Amino acid sequence: MKKQSIASALVATAALCGAGAAHAQAAGDVMVQLGWNKIMPKVKSSDLSAPSLPGSQINIKSASALFATLTYMVTEDISIEALGGLPYKHDIVGAGAVSGVGKIGSIHQISPTVLLQYRFLSADGPFRPYVGAGPTFAKFYGTKGSAALTAVTNPGGPGTTIGGDTEWGASLQAGANYKIDKHWFVDASVIKTFISTKATLSTGQETKARLNPIAINASIGYTF
Repeated sequence: MKKQSIASALVATAALCGAGAAHAQAAGDVMVQLGWNKIMPKVKSSDLSAPSLPGSQINIKSASALFATLTYMVTEDISIEALGGLPYKHDIVGAGAVSGVGKIGSIHQISPTVLLQYRFLSADGPFRPYVGAGPTFAKFYGTKGSAALTAVTNPGGPGTTIGGDTEWGASLQAGANYKIDKHWFVDASVIKTFISTKATLSTGQETKARLNPIAINASIGYTF
């Protein structure tokens, strides 16, 4: 009987150790992540104002960069995430009547975002999908024009440059993370942002563009 009692105690101790290793996400946990993010604008622009060729529009190409997030668990299901990263450099190309001119410039962009998230399934489980929503602040800077842009907007004149803008937008998120062990996890998500901006040329012409990008990201994280 004594040997059986000792064996039972060892089994119970092992079970408790295994349960502790699962490490539920709990209120007060802080998670940091580092990963890769790709932003894919879904551009719809207005025509560039006169004296450009009628129907002249712009398109903005996709760009990738490293990013980091900081997440705070308010409860075991609700969290707040702040997301930011290195600047993205987007190529600007002609569209509409000038779709054949190719690259007409470039623009740098940063877009820090804060998201309120809700996490599904058990906090003890290794896999937890989540959804989020919150504001995005987008700053566009470091814009450059090309010879092709000058040829379209100011032929024979000085080089045309592009001025960016700063805008607020709203973002929706869907993602999931998977725990590797007590501290480490991997994460992936998709973010849809609703935002518009205005590009102004040094020649006085301007165009308004609805960007509404989709971002996909993957990262590795650590829980404190």
